[in-house]
Amino acid sequence: MNTDRKIAVIGLGYVGLPLAVEFAKKFPTVGFDINERRVNELNQGKDFTLEVSDEDLASVKGKLQISCTLDDLKECTRFIVTVPTPVDRYNQPDLTPLKKASETVGKVLKKGDIVIYESTVYPGVTEDYCVPVLEKVSGLLFNKDFFAGYSPERINPGDKERTLTKIRKITSGSTPEVAAEVNDLYCSIITAGTFQAASIKVAEAAKVIENAQRDINIAFVNELAKIFNRLHIDTRAVLEAAGTKWNFLPFQPGLVGGHCIGVDPYYLAQKAQETGYHPEIILAGRRINDGMGEYVVLQVIRQLNRRGLPVVGAKVLILGLTFKENCPDIRNTKVVDIVHHLQDQGVEVDIYDPWASKDEVVHEYGYAICTDFNELGKDYDGVILAVAHKQFLNGTNWRDKLKSNGVLYDVKAVLPVGVADARL
Repeated sequence: MNTDRKIAVIGLGYVGLPLAVEFAKKFPTVGFDINERRVNELNQGKDFTLEVSDEDLASVKGKLQISCTLDDLKECTRFIVTVPTPVDRYNQPDLTPLKKASETVGKVLKKGDIVIYESTVYPGVTEDYCVPVLEKVSGLLFNKDFFAGYSPERINPGDKERTLTKIRKITSGSTPEVAAEVNDLYCSIITAGTFQAASIKVAEAAKVIENAQRDINIAFVNELAKIFNRLHIDTRAVLEAAGTKWNFLPFQPGLVGGHCIGVDPYYLAQKAQETGYHPEIILAGRRINDGMGEYVVLQVIRQLNRRGLPVVGAKVLILGLTFKENCPDIRNTKVVDIVHHLQDQGVEVDIYDPWASKDEVVHEYGYAICTDFNELGKDYDGVILAVAHKQFLNGTNWRDKLKSNGVLYDVKAVLPVGVADARL
């Protein structure tokens, strides 16, 4: 095992960039990304994800080399892979980014190097999928010439309180000595401390169940919301009352999107099915949560019908497109399900989101959005508050954008009680 530490972080998105910045404060570090536009933007000191401030980027100037050139990785000895692991249109794990990243690392891998993966995967991917790619491309032997580790990311996009260094980190390695080295490496930057898992597969499994657990709990309260709506009971009032018990878990109903909670359970389900086991609770939770966009639309249509407003040709304004509040991340946002189902019903949809990138939204979803409040129209038949951005809660009276008998629907239940006509 090479004792020199020159770090390479492969993938400079929401996970990789904060990691590269922190390591650059301690060690020579190269941040690598295949997106030239992203590399140029970062070299100009700007991060469109807003995970790293301009000041933090400036603080590591000269210490962090940001590059899309393979030759710049040749002197690195610790490779940390932080590429996304999405699902395809059939909700099957898509390991293509992981394979390509492993091929990239394999081209510059040397004897004694360690490759650490942070991407969310099902148990076995690191050693059974990624390592063979590294061996094939590099011509080196695993656990003889090079080694591997796994330390799952725990980034919470948009969260400025629980940042990278303040979240305890799970670590693991392919041998006891490598496990200790990987743990020591992360200990150098993680002030919250680390937990050394018994094996790489244990660390992979721990990561994938973190978000599967949250998914199932949210699915439960989403189902409760459907039940209580039929009973004409305010779901949030019920949860507030139940929350007075010390061991009641504080989950809220809503859309479940993003790069983790809405994706990770499918990775665990895939591995379970490979063993011949059909995971009923995990997939039931996914079905409920994946159907919430359609449910919101049905609730809005019901409100329109009650007011005698025709659905076909109705104009509806959606507030927010990102997958969570006060964050520009649009990955796997379930607000697009609301848009899709409204359009299927013949509704004309406008989208307003001051956090999202117009170009990125067009590229990912094909929607033109408004990012300037002053450019919004009025006399809408409906307004749906889908994301709780701070700009939406600054005292604006959204009824001013509605017809006199228009519908205001609050998905996030953040408006004062009685302001919205209905809420999830």
